[in-house]
Amino acid sequence: MPHPNPAQQLLAAFMIALVSTSGIAQQPATNSTWTSVEAAIGRKGAIQPGNVVKFSFPRSDLSVTVGGVTLKPALALGGWVAFKETGRGQAIAMGDLVLTEDEISPVMRALQSGGVEQTALHNHLLHESPHVMYMHIFAHGDAAKIARTIHDALGQSRTPMTAPAPGIAAAPVDIDTAAIARTLGVAGKINGVVYQVSIPRGETVHDHGIGIPPSMGVATGINFQPTGGGRAAITGDFVLRANEVNPVMRELRENGIEVTAVHSHMLDEEPRLFFMHFWANDDATRLAGGLRAAIDRTASRK
Repeated sequence: MPHPNPAQQLLAAFMIALVSTSGIAQQPATNSTWTSVEAAIGRKGAIQPGNVVKFSFPRSDLSVTVGGVTLKPALALGGWVAFKETGRGQAIAMGDLVLTEDEISPVMRALQSGGVEQTALHNHLLHESPHVMYMHIFAHGDAAKIARTIHDALGQSRTPMTAPAPGIAAAPVDIDTAAIARTLGVAGKINGVVYQVSIPRGETVHDHGIGIPPSMGVATGINFQPTGGGRAAITGDFVLRANEVNPVMRELRENGIEVTAVHSHMLDEEPRLFFMHFWANDDATRLAGGLRAAIDRTASRK
């Protein structure tokens, strides 16, 4: 067998080093931190960029309708909690829990007793049945203790605590996702039958002086659920600076997209941010054009 020449050897060494470096960069800085968090939560998390682990708590137990559309959990009922390591065994945690009205007080009581703060409690939708609320949370300290508190608090609700099965499309995704991606300028991903798009802001967001990666809830999220004939129900939230709120609102409304809520999700973020939720059910590609007009009014990465 011929021996590789020096150039081939150099290229091979470079590729091995590149793969090794990439693998290290994608791993959590302290594996034991995430092991203890996963043990406390009771399931595996998904590793995200920025040394973040994220856990999903979709409300698959609920059947919620808006305007005749039965919402998939991935469209608007996807509770989640994300942890970012700040030191060995230490983390910040942020999340958004989807709760029915009767679940709010017991969950809040359990979170408060374990030192997990509530930073917002509000609606994201309008006219949904049954009514659901969204509880945003924040904690900083011992990662495993925070995880145990969140696990026990969710146990006070009917949130399914077993890991969700991998998303499998129950029906064809009959919207033109390629056209939507071209229009928005950002490609999304399919989660079941819901097409999900995430658009980070252009600046770094800090909370309590800590940089918050987009995966911890500071990226504009847009979800499309097909409703037949190329139509889709859309919802999500725009992440906005104060001067962007009304320009985005005008663009959405002028394009037939209803604004359903404007509020904060955090308490100590820099820069100050507002979150604008929306709803429409119409031709998916046309709605994407209205959403793009609104995105262009923001300082987002595109």
